[in-house]
Amino acid sequence: MTTKYYVTDTDLSSRFPLYTRANVGEVFPDPVTPLTSDSVLWFAELGWRDAWVRIGAFDLSEFPADEYAQLGVMGGYCYLNASLIRLFGERAPGLSWRDMDAQFFGAQPGIPEYVEQPGDARPELGEVIGGTFGWAFAQQGVDSLHGPTEHRQESKDLRAARPDLAAMTPRQLWERFLQLIPAHRKMFAEHIFTTYMASLPVSVISGVASAVGRPDLVMPLIAGFGDVDSAAPSTAMWEMGRLVAASESLTRVFDQGVDGLHDRLQTATDPDAIALRAAFDAFLVEFGSRGPNEWEMRSPTWETRPNLALAAIDRMRMAPEGMNPAAQNAQRAEQRAAAAAELLAIVEGDPAVHGQLAAAIGCSPAWLPGRERTKTNNIRLIHEFRMSLRELGRRMIEAGGFDEIEDFGFVRMNEYDELLENPPALLDRIRERRVEYKKLQALDPSFVFVGSDPGPSTWASRGSSDALQLKVGETVSGLVGCTGVVEGRARVVLDSNDPSALEPGDILIAPITDPSWTPLFVPAAGVVVDVGAPLSHAVIVSRELGIPCIVSVTNATRIIRDGSMIRVDANVGVITILS
Repeated sequence: MTTKYYVTDTDLSSRFPLYTRANVGEVFPDPVTPLTSDSVLWFAELGWRDAWVRIGAFDLSEFPADEYAQLGVMGGYCYLNASLIRLFGERAPGLSWRDMDAQFFGAQPGIPEYVEQPGDARPELGEVIGGTFGWAFAQQGVDSLHGPTEHRQESKDLRAARPDLAAMTPRQLWERFLQLIPAHRKMFAEHIFTTYMASLPVSVISGVASAVGRPDLVMPLIAGFGDVDSAAPSTAMWEMGRLVAASESLTRVFDQGVDGLHDRLQTATDPDAIALRAAFDAFLVEFGSRGPNEWEMRSPTWETRPNLALAAIDRMRMAPEGMNPAAQNAQRAEQRAAAAAELLAIVEGDPAVHGQLAAAIGCSPAWLPGRERTKTNNIRLIHEFRMSLRELGRRMIEAGGFDEIEDFGFVRMNEYDELLENPPALLDRIRERRVEYKKLQALDPSFVFVGSDPGPSTWASRGSSDALQLKVGETVSGLVGCTGVVEGRARVVLDSNDPSALEPGDILIAPITDPSWTPLFVPAAGVVVDVGAPLSHAVIVSRELGIPCIVSVTNATRIIRDGSMIRVDANVGVITILS
């Protein structure tokens, strides 16, 4: 029986025992609240199974009916079951468990070798997977993907049709959530399916480029697509930042600081402020679902806390015109076309390899942007859950059931009927869960474990480290995310809620990134991240914005001193301390 440390903890699989925070740490950097675990996480588990079946990689009979398999929660933190992802690599033709590790988890310590278990080998499933792969290679362009495009419109329609939540009763608000939550299963299934299809062109391109001694062509070939949903907010923020930079009146408003900035803009009456306010209101409708830890319903977003977005715009207004993300993307598109022509020419004498490579290059503009689109679709849907529940939270404060609006996250799904009937009945329970949650939130969970983990009592405090900081002349290396060489001042930022320390031209040093970090990339000269892989958020976005990026730099936020001058050589993946 699995030891449980928090109310959200789940049983862990003995059949598939390898668990990791890699990749999922971008989605759930903090502990999972009870309501999110019971709803968002469980429907994600079901959607993941649907995706595996659609690919042909697993039978549903390989998963327990009423327990987590692909996901797991330990010590309040969400983990991915890496055993299942590795097994997919072993069953899929042309892939291996090492390919899966490289693409999704990056170069991290403590990852054991794959050892085949009884039941792993399923040759008949390999044939089904091969058929799925053949179809995937034929897709051209993200708009050709029916599911992601249809779900994007569906999620936007939900936002446009949002009812007057203030006019709804607490019961109606809860019922709206219950009506919407099943859609997360289908949208998340599409996200997972698209994610694994995105691994195909990356695998082929990487394999061919490495075989001919040109691994430097890999990253240019999977960048500059220009239709990446998670990078889109940065372009909109950039334009608003230009409005501020060009206006003396707006500059004065922003120069007073981010605190109270949204309120000052609401009361300003000059034409420039009115224009910016209209642009920002439209921005919140389109992108207000984004924010830190955005898969967690309890977390703030740009709509619920507008100053989070304004703080990023404040950084961008100071950036020089050369950092315009649209211009950077155009350069990457040119580089991608040149790299494609060069690599195809190298293998022109081998028709089979040439054909496979051409197919991989051809389908990458569909699947790589498609992965970010499906993620964004889910985030919009979850935001509609959040807005109903936040209104419910306000009502529960009035009724004596909550201390804070966000306390809705500390109530389990099967407790809501009791809450709605008698709001004060759960208050002590909610308070206890909140206290325990904050204790766990202050810890740094294990990155990987097999079978079980000693638990929170053995975890270090978040941000603490015994690691020695690098000295002048010393280097540390990682995985290239986006090529380029830059020098600048290192700024260690542990929380995307507060970008104020980051000045244009600084090099962002981050523990892990989700889309709420994207606006911080734009004014940064370079990005270095503790963890990451070719399909992680930091790599995808840095490629689109043309920012030199190195990921999988173990303990970068601990061993690189904040304020030190560093060189980031993202052509070879090396960071050097200059002073």
